[in-house]
Amino acid sequence: MSDQSSAWQLILNGDAVLFAIVRLSLVVSLSAVAFAALIGMPLGALLAFSRFRGRSFLVVLFNALMGLPPVVAGLAVYLLLSRSGPLGPWGLLFTPSAMVIAQTILITPIIAALTRQTIEDLWAEYRDELSAMGVGPVARMMTLLWEARYSLLTALLAGFGRAAAEVGAVMIVGGNIDGFTRTMTTTIALETSKGNLPLAMGLGLVLVTIVLAVNAAAWGTRVWAERQAA
Repeated sequence: MSDQSSAWQLILNGDAVLFAIVRLSLVVSLSAVAFAALIGMPLGALLAFSRFRGRSFLVVLFNALMGLPPVVAGLAVYLLLSRSGPLGPWGLLFTPSAMVIAQTILITPIIAALTRQTIEDLWAEYRDELSAMGVGPVARMMTLLWEARYSLLTALLAGFGRAAAEVGAVMIVGGNIDGFTRTMTTTIALETSKGNLPLAMGLGLVLVTIVLAVNAAAWGTRVWAERQAA
C-alpha cells in the first residue's frame, strides 16, 4: 500500500493517535487566538484613536513583532518557565499551557497590528460623530470593535494561521512529548525524519483541510455580512 493510501486510511479509520494530536493542536491554537484577541484587539483599537507620546514607537514595534521568529519567542518563554526562571515554580514548562503562552506571544502583535489598521480607518469615518456624542475611550473602543467585527475576522484568521503552522516555539516549550505535547506540526517534522510518512501525510492533510475550512467559513461570514448591510 502506498504512503498516500495509508495516510487516507489513518484518517478514514479514525486513528486514535492521529486525532488525539489534532485535538491537542486545535485546543492549543484556538486558546492562543482567544487570549491574543483579548489582549491584541483592545490594544490595537486604543492605538488607532489615541494620540500620546511614544505611540509611533508602539505602532512600529507591533508591526515589527509580526515577524518575530518563533524560536526566539520559544526561548524567551522557556527562560521564564524554566526551573531557574521567575515563573519556574508554576511548573508549566513542557505542558500544553506553556505552548499556549508561546503562541499567544507570537500572534498578539499580529492581531494588534491588523486591528489598529482596521479601526484607524473606521475611526476616520466615525470620529466626528462619536466626539460630538461625548463617548469615552472605553465605550469608543467597544463601539468601533463591534462595527468592525466582520473585518476583524481577517486578524483572527492571520493569528490562527500563524499558530496552527508554528513549530519552533511549541517544540522548545512543549518538548514534543508523545501523547502530551505533540502537535500536528511537530509530529509532521518528527515522523518525516523517522520515515513514517503515512502519519506525517495524514496530519498534513488534516491541517490543510482545517485551514481551508476556517478561511472558507470566515469568507462566507464576511460575504453574508456585506449582503445584510447592503
